[in-house]
Amino acid sequence: MSIKHVISVSGGKDSAATLLVALDRFGPANVVPIFCDTGNEHQAVYEYLTYLETALDVKIERLRADFSEEFARKRMFIARDKRTRREYDTKPVFEADGKTPVPKRDGRGQIVLDKAGNPVQKTVKVGGGRRVRWSNKAKRRALAALHPSGNPFLDLCMLKGRFPSRKAQFCTERLKRDPAVEFQLALVDAGHTVVSWQGVRRDESQARRNVAACDRIAPRMFIYRPVAAWTAADVFAYCAARGVRPNPLYLQGMGRVGCMYCINAKKEEIREVAVRFPEHPARLAGWEGIVSRCSKRGFSTFFHKTDDTTGSPASIFSRSKMEQVIEWAQTTRGGRQFDLLVGLNEPTACSSAYGLCE
Repeated sequence: MSIKHVISVSGGKDSAATLLVALDRFGPANVVPIFCDTGNEHQAVYEYLTYLETALDVKIERLRADFSEEFARKRMFIARDKRTRREYDTKPVFEADGKTPVPKRDGRGQIVLDKAGNPVQKTVKVGGGRRVRWSNKAKRRALAALHPSGNPFLDLCMLKGRFPSRKAQFCTERLKRDPAVEFQLALVDAGHTVVSWQGVRRDESQARRNVAACDRIAPRMFIYRPVAAWTAADVFAYCAARGVRPNPLYLQGMGRVGCMYCINAKKEEIREVAVRFPEHPARLAGWEGIVSRCSKRGFSTFFHKTDDTTGSPASIFSRSKMEQVIEWAQTTRGGRQFDLLVGLNEPTACSSAYGLCE
C-alpha cells in the first residue's frame, strides 16, 4: 500500500515552502501538488505556478469546482417556488425600565430555555415582513441570468444569489476544500494512504494559534502542517535558501496572494489593488451586476463595508458597491477625509509588507 503526499499549493509563500519540504523529504515521485482554482485569482498566481513547475520539475494538478448541474436544479426551484409565508425582522422586548429582558413563553405559559438552561428573550416582529417566495418579476430576471459562466467563483455566487461574507465564507468550502477532498478520496479509493500537506502557520491568526502539526481525519487520511511553528520570515528564508523566488505579488503591496479581491481584504489592500490592478475591481463590479440579477432581492455587492444601516435595503447595499468601496479606501478619518498621500503612490514601485524590497 503506497503513500501519496498531496500538497495544497496556492501560489503563496507558505504553500511554496510546504512543497519544498515535501520534495526534500520524499522526492517528486511520491509528491502530488494540487492547486484549487477559484476563478478569482490574479494572473501572477497562475504564472507563479508555472514557474514552480519549471524550477522544481513537478506537475501541479489544477482542480476546479463544477456547478453546471446545480444550475438546472436552482432554475427549477425558482420556477416552481410557491411558498406563501413571510419573514420578519425582530427586536428584543424589555420591561418598563428598558433594561430587564422579558422572557419568551411557550403556548402553555412556560418560560422557554436555551440549550444552556438560560431564559430566551422575547422578541416582536418589526415591519410588514418580506415574502419568502420569489416574485414573478424576480423569477423572470433570475431565470434569464442563471446560466453557467464557467468561472467557479462567479457560478457559485450566482447560485447563492450573493457573495461570500465573513459570517458565510462558503467560497473556501466549495471552491477549495471540496475539490481537494474529492481528489484525495479518489486516491484513497484507489488503495493509497493520503497525507494532505497544508501550509498553515500558527502565527497567521488567532483562529490558527493552536493548530496541530498532524491530524488523523479518516482511515488512511492524515493532515500534516510542516510549517505550523514557522514565522513568515522563516518561510521566505527557507524558499530563498533553495533558490525559489517569492510570488511577485508580495513585492507589489500584497500581504496575501489568494483571491483578488478576497472578501476579507482590508482597506489598505483594497486601495493597493485598485491602484496597481484596476482591472480586478472592474471585473468584480461587473460580477456584482450579474449576481444581483440572480438574487431574489435584486441586488448584491462583493463587499459589505458600510456601517450606515438607514434607508431601504437597496439603498444600503448601493453604498457598498465596488465603486463606492474603492472611493472609501482612498480616505482617512473614518471616510470623512480624502487621503492626500494616495496620489503619491507609484503603481510600479516595489512595496512589500515583509521587507522583501531591496
